[in-house]
Amino acid sequence: MAVGTPSSHLAASPVRWRRSARRLTPGQVALLREAFSATMGIGDERGYNYFAGLHGLPRPMDCTVAHGRPFFLPWHRAYLYFFERALRDQVPEATLTWWDWRTPTIPAIFAAEQDPGGQRNPLHSAPVDPVALQQGADARPPVLARRWTERDPGAPGTPPLPTAQDVQDALAQTDYSSFTEALEELHNRVHLWVGGRFGHMRLVEFSSFDPIFWAHHTMVDRIWRLWQLSHPGARPPASILRTALSPFPMTVEQTLDTTALGYDYAVSTSSAPTP
Repeated sequence: MAVGTPSSHLAASPVRWRRSARRLTPGQVALLREAFSATMGIGDERGYNYFAGLHGLPRPMDCTVAHGRPFFLPWHRAYLYFFERALRDQVPEATLTWWDWRTPTIPAIFAAEQDPGGQRNPLHSAPVDPVALQQGADARPPVLARRWTERDPGAPGTPPLPTAQDVQDALAQTDYSSFTEALEELHNRVHLWVGGRFGHMRLVEFSSFDPIFWAHHTMVDRIWRLWQLSHPGARPPASILRTALSPFPMTVEQTLDTTALGYDYAVSTSSAPTP
């Protein structure tokens, strides 16, 4: 993974801003699409399938060390960080964007099947690694999915997307463990709402191949950032701070300062942040 390891005291690059998917300029959207498309065309460890496969299939499923555990937020922050660097290796001006799912619709830049020029929109759907599909089919019981990612948002029987009050309730938690548990539960609801009856986002084995996955998890990371600003003394347990977040060359402690990682969120720096 040719990305280097950031210092906890020195930003890996000048701070860049991750913005809402609904507030990107046409030029920013074009850069994001270009970056996703470029990585989707690379078949090695710089490419989209490689990074998507780090979450679920192909094996090993590295995210299993994170879900339901205190590593949930740091592991996914490291995941986003290294994926964003892969995007920027192809398109230096590109940055991840966040989907504010308190508004219960998928942003247009991810929902449209085509870009303004009539070409396939790489933010709408992506191909799934054939090795991952085969491993899913071979599992007992089998986990089946189509070759290109699909969504079935808001299908009957799926939980509703989190509301603004749900987010405020999570942000009101005063200790790291309670906050992590509350935020992961909201995160789970989004996966199920997007995936519906047949979509990839409902399956941990394949969810990260859907381009909306990255905007969803960037929203989760943003909420953690807001919580950190409101609770500056609250940190993960000291016993895990030096734990490495496999497969990334980064520890829990190295994820705690977003500005040291070279990014922040455009509305997260006021003294009284609001989501």
